[in-house]
Order: sequence, then structure tokens, then C-alpha cells
Amino acid sequence: MDPLGARSQFVEVQTLSTWERQPDLEGEETEKEYTDSLVSQEAFPSPFPYREDINRKIVLYNGDVALLNCTAIVNTSNETLTDKNPISESILLHAGPELRDELLKLNGCRTGEAKMTKGFNLAARFIIHTVGPKYKAKYRTAAESSLYSCYRNVMQLAKEQAMASVAFCVVSTTKRGYALEDATHIAFRTVRRFLENHGKSIEMVVFAVTDMEEPTYRKLLPLYYPRSEEEERASLPLIPADIGNSEGEPVVPERQIRITEKPGSLEDDCEEETLDSDLGQVGNHAFARMEGDVDKQRKLILQGQLSDATIHKQHQRNYNRWLCRARAEDLSDIAALKALYQTGVDMCGRTVMVLVGRNIPVTLIDMEKALLYFIHVMDHITVKEYAMVYFHTLTGEHNHLDSEFLKKLYEIVDAKFKKNLRAFYFVHPSFRSKVSTWFFTRFTVSGMKEKVHHVETLQQLFTCILPEQIDIPPFILEYDARVRAYKHHSYSDTPL
Repeated sequence: MDPLGARSQFVEVQTLSTWERQPDLEGEETEKEYTDSLVSQEAFPSPFPYREDINRKIVLYNGDVALLNCTAIVNTSNETLTDKNPISESILLHAGPELRDELLKLNGCRTGEAKMTKGFNLAARFIIHTVGPKYKAKYRTAAESSLYSCYRNVMQLAKEQAMASVAFCVVSTTKRGYALEDATHIAFRTVRRFLENHGKSIEMVVFAVTDMEEPTYRKLLPLYYPRSEEEERASLPLIPADIGNSEGEPVVPERQIRITEKPGSLEDDCEEETLDSDLGQVGNHAFARMEGDVDKQRKLILQGQLSDATIHKQHQRNYNRWLCRARAEDLSDIAALKALYQTGVDMCGRTVMVLVGRNIPVTLIDMEKALLYFIHVMDHITVKEYAMVYFHTLTGEHNHLDSEFLKKLYEIVDAKFKKNLRAFYFVHPSFRSKVSTWFFTRFTVSGMKEKVHHVETLQQLFTCILPEQIDIPPFILEYDARVRAYKHHSYSDTPL
């Protein structure tokens, strides 16, 4: 207990500024950069829309979680609840010896579970103990599911015990090997989904961080808790492909078993896309629209007897199905390849997307998932004019994309992909790739030939895109330097 009249070391959570009230420390320039890359006149449904009521419940606090005066604080520990990490040691120190005795009675805690004790000498009434996973790349999916369970079980316990406020530490400690940014994505989306679906009784959720952890939390918070519609639009391109299901739980496609009343209809998650994309809607099926037999329509397509509007509508419906799949599936393994990413802008101010050929192990990955990832990432980029840079540098036989795959991709993607692509820079092409590109653009797809530009060196590329506007992998820079040095040496050795 504090001496009479002395200032308490504990912090009242009610005095902390909520996320809704915290200013954007990154500044308006960053927000404008991403906002300008979208068409402001159109509406883009974000999976994490601006919700003022939820933002008022979120607090980002830089300090010791053990000192917070709230209903419950979270302790991260190991399976025997004896972990010696800075968070656990601070909680044990401030709670007193009674907590250590109470922990012995719990008989440990399994990974992903949450168990509760009294707060004893803490300002918080309760302590919720949870065990984060040990991260190994080989068992990434299991680690993600376990970490999700930690946050979900803590929130569930807080709801069941009618807790008004709960304060989280960073659950998976560094010695357990979980990358902070990856863990933060799971934490934010799990808490967000719980507050949306079950969190009416919970008044405040505090994320307590250290100086080292705060920049990551502050960077990712706008993705899941945008403070305005403008910030929502600005954050949309930065949301990762794997956002889990409706509860934030990681999605494992192999474990999904779907039993539907109408097997041909789309899932509920896709209803917002377009009325035409959901054939299960009452009054919007083939009979109600008097379109007749579906097989007849397909026959008419083959015979070339359907109107352009009808063909466009069916193409749009097919693309929406792919887009819904892309948003529902776990694509983090494809994202980890770092083969496709957004960089700066070209000389004309158009968004530049980079594709790294050597980072695509065509023979080892699921190419359909790669197609889904491409659609997911590019859907928001292609609403405005953009350019693609493809680095063919040091690609091997196992990196070459099959022409049938490229044709399938070209046929599936929305019309905006083709219309708004203004330039495709093919960097470090080989003779074989030049020939393949010529055949593909001349005989397979229309309107692409004029957009493809073969670029032999990075210096040529920099005449279209400034060096500071494009993120180039180190191996490409090294290769280009070797090629230029070799050419310079060859020219200097040539007799006059």
C-alpha cells in the first residue's frame, strides 16, 4: 500500500487517451499518398471499417502492464506458469508472494489457453495468464492458431466474468521466437472481431507496450482500427491477405468442410460485392430474371450469340467469385515469398507494382493460391492507372510462369486490370523471354504489346522510375552492377 498522501504508482486506465483521440503521428502526407492511389469517388468495402464506437474502447499505452488499474491484466508465461520474462517478473513483484502460491494451484496452462487468478496487491482485480506459442517456420499455421486462441480465450474470459476493462501485454515473448509484426496482426484482428461480435459489455481494451514495441503497434493499429473514413481508405492496400475468418481465426483451407443448402450459391461473406454475384438471393436467380437454362446460356456463349453486356456481367460474376475466395483463404505462405509488392510511383505519378521472378518457385507452390494472392493484392491498386515492373533477373527454369497460367490470369482478372495498366517494364530479359513475350502479346492477349517495354539495365529503368521510388532486391542491384562492369570492360578492351 502507498503511504498516506504519497502519489500512487498505479495508472488509472480511465485517464489514458483512447485510440480515437490520438493524433496520427505519421502525418497527413503518408495518408494522402495512399488515399491518392485509390479512386475517391468509389466505395471500397474494407474488412475493418471505421467504427468510432470500437475505437473509443481501444487504448495504446507505453508502460508496465502491471501498473494499470483496470478489471484484469494479461500475463504471458510458459506452460508451467514459471516463465521469467520482464512482464511476468513485474507482475509477480507487484502482486506479492500470494500470487506465486496461487499459480502452483493452477497446475500449469497449455499453449493457447487462459487461466485466471486474483490480482492480490495489484491495482487490477484479476490476472489472466496465457501461454503463447513457440514459433517455428515449419509449424507456422499451428503457431498462428495458438496465438489467436490466446487472445480469443482472454477476451472470452473477460466477457464471461463481466469485466469492464482488460489490458494486454505482448503475449508471445521474444524468446519464443514470434516476429512482433506478425503477432501484432493476429492480436489486433482477433480483438477487433471479438469486439464487433461479442464485446458490447467490454468498455476498454488496453495494449501495453514497451518503447521497442510501440512503433509496430502504432503503425498497424490504423489497419484494424481506422480513425476516419480517409484513414480507412489509406490503410486498405496495406491490410495483409490473410485476415482470418469472421472471428479473426486463421483459415486453413484443408480443414474447411462446407455444407450448403444450395451448393451453387456463394458464401455470405461475398454478399456485399454485387447483387448479381449471389445467385442464392430470392428474386435474383435464373428463373426470376427469366434467363432460362444456364447450360443454354453457355451454349450461346460458345456460339457467339450473347450480347457484350451479358458476357461482361458473367465475367464480372466469375471475377467476384475469385475475389471472395482470395479474401477468405490463408495466403500468407504466398505473401512470404515477397514476389509481389507495392513500391512508389513512376514519373507520371502512377502506382508501381513490382514482381520478382526469382522469388516465384513455380514448381513448388500452389499456383492457384498464387493467382488468388495476385487478385487480392492488385484489386485495390488497379482502380487507377498503374505500372508493373517485372525483374527477370537470374530466374531459372523453375521460376518461369507457364503461358497457360498467364492466359488464365488474363482471362479471369477484372477489366480494370487491363484498362489501367499503362506500362509493363520487363527488366533484364533473356532472348528466350523476349521471344515468349512477343508470342504471348501478339497471339494470346490483345492490347498488351504496346505496353511491354524490355529494359536491359537499371539505368534505363530509372529514366521512367526514380531510384528512390522503387524498392529493388539486393541480388538484382549486384547483378546489374556486374553486367555494367563487364560491358564497360569489354568496350575498353575493344581495339580502335
